[in-house]
Amino acid sequence: QVQLVESGGGLVQAGDSLRLSCAASGRTFNGYAMAWFRQAPGKEREFVGYISTSARTTYYADSVTGRFTIARDNAKNTVYLQMNSVRPEDTAVYYCAARLANAARNAAEYTYWGQGTQVTVSS
Repeated sequence: QVQLVESGGGLVQAGDSLRLSCAASGRTFNGYAMAWFRQAPGKEREFVGYISTSARTTYYADSVTGRFTIARDNAKNTVYLQMNSVRPEDTAVYYCAARLANAARNAAEYTYWGQGTQVTVSS
């Protein structure tokens, strides 16, 4: 079992930076691939990016490539989403998710989810 708790969301202006954190419980955090998803009002949940268990591999959605970066600290059981040059269209609830073994882009493949943290970007 893994429990995930996101933090760091808030209200920012376009062009600002924001870092989200996702703290995981459990002693086997380094065995889980981690991902970030987001869901805007009235829209389906959308893949943002993932990071492999070892952090050697990251992958991002086209909409955030070059602006967002995912990192993890296995010693702290935490994964981060660094958001730079944010835009109003980045406004959403951001969720972190975990699955054993390889990372994936499909939300249905993730077993554990956090409760989400709201990010609102004003223009």
